[in-house]
Amino acid sequence: MGSALGEILEAVAGGEFPPADGGTTVVGQPGVRDAGVIAFTAHSVVFTDEDPAWVRAQLAAADCDALAAAMNPRFLAALLERSGRRTDTVDLLTVAPPLSGEPPLPLREVEDPGHPRVVRALGRRDDVRVWAADGGLLVLGRGVAGRWEAAVEVEEDARHRGLGRALATAARHLVPGPVWAQQATGNARSIRAFQAAGFRPVGAESLHMLP
Repeated sequence: MGSALGEILEAVAGGEFPPADGGTTVVGQPGVRDAGVIAFTAHSVVFTDEDPAWVRAQLAAADCDALAAAMNPRFLAALLERSGRRTDTVDLLTVAPPLSGEPPLPLREVEDPGHPRVVRALGRRDDVRVWAADGGLLVLGRGVAGRWEAAVEVEEDARHRGLGRALATAARHLVPGPVWAQQATGNARSIRAFQAAGFRPVGAESLHMLP
């Protein structure tokens, strides 16, 4: 993926994680848009262009277990204030390998660049493409460190029919490499759909976006 963070993510997608040593790795941002924190098991990665010495001082000042420091609200708030960025939530980070063959349901590509879902996705991803199915949408694009990211939307009256799972599975048929997806930790319905589609949890992620 062409960056230190990209190399870490590529290894994780292949099942190789940072050492579970209670430490924190600080790397530069893979691009202007993307900064934040990813917590793996007993090891965190902070990707930011802020001074690494300052980052480590703030981690020490979080006054909590070292395993939790990088996701501690005090540290995240300090990092956001320092960088002038904003965040939405801490997400569950998941990944799945690609699948061969055709997607499991009919899809119609949305080619309108002004479609609200396209416009929204372009704020966080490059090379955005959107497909529609009866009752839902699938969004694919290149996000953090160039990784392929998927998101799905299911209309309320189409829920409880396995559509979310089918759309998430379809994402694995549409790109040549690993597919990543974030789910808000409180969105149990989305978490279940992605895990049923073969996405495995690998960590927690707090993305820090430009204002």
